[in-house]
Amino acid sequence: MDTKNKQNQIKRRDFLQKSAVLATSAIFLPFLGNKAYSALNPKKNKSSIPTVKLNNGLLMPILGFGTYSLRGDICKRSVAEAISVGYRLFDTASRYGNEEFVGAGIKQSGIKREELFITSKVWVDDAGYEKAKMAFETSLKKLGTDYLDLYLIHRPRGDFKGSWRMMEELYKEGKIKAIGISNFTPAQYNDLMSVAKIKPAVNQIETHAFFHEMDSYNDLKKNGVQMEAWAPFAEGRNGLFTNQTLADIGKIHNKSNAQVSLRWHYQRGVVAIPRTVQRAHMIENLNIFDFKLSKSEMKAIAALDLNISQFPEWT
Repeated sequence: MDTKNKQNQIKRRDFLQKSAVLATSAIFLPFLGNKAYSALNPKKNKSSIPTVKLNNGLLMPILGFGTYSLRGDICKRSVAEAISVGYRLFDTASRYGNEEFVGAGIKQSGIKREELFITSKVWVDDAGYEKAKMAFETSLKKLGTDYLDLYLIHRPRGDFKGSWRMMEELYKEGKIKAIGISNFTPAQYNDLMSVAKIKPAVNQIETHAFFHEMDSYNDLKKNGVQMEAWAPFAEGRNGLFTNQTLADIGKIHNKSNAQVSLRWHYQRGVVAIPRTVQRAHMIENLNIFDFKLSKSEMKAIAALDLNISQFPEWT
């Protein structure tokens, strides 16, 4: 992480310490009584996160937990802790090199597998029917599960049509509850649909306050495919955590820039999977369902759209 991004993260923590009552309470959690602790820590078999219905009828939490770049004990602890505060959707990928740690965190939590929504992805190097099938089995083994709730083609590279054919078969066999794509443009989606027998349930792409991806947003909505944001905070790039427009809106609702950003995704019907290793931030990110952005506030955020990816390394 570069110096600018580190400063953005620090400023986010400063905001929590100064004005986010819930997150601040979490920081001093060891000093709270049992009642307060329970209020901040839903029971492991309870989750109040709203869901969206995918085009095959499967319910998917609209807010989840991303694990990109998390490794080892940090990943294991973060996943277990995220479950303890209420997260049920967990996103990983073979490319992340952390599926075994995600699986270990789930096992440590003690939660029943059927209460979770687990997503993984097949990488470019494993594109094609046979390779993708082997990659899927490897992911299952590392995660310690016998099925996935959602399996995605990570990028439209190589023989992704062969991968899709394999995924359609496993979907019919019940080993995958929903199949989808990631980082597909509308044109690439149409190319896949020229051979697909089953429509993708999800397209996970870059989208955040600075990159609204309106062409994809409208196209996916028209085709009944759920949009999911893999970078709902743009990883702090372009100063998202200190952006004045988001801060001004946040002051009205006593919310942080991060919470305003997630609420914006929620009101657009977009699934978001923020990543953090901080318990206070985990709780903060869940605390977005008790306020609503007005039409004028949504327009103000719409004006932030630069229509340029903040992740040129992925374009």
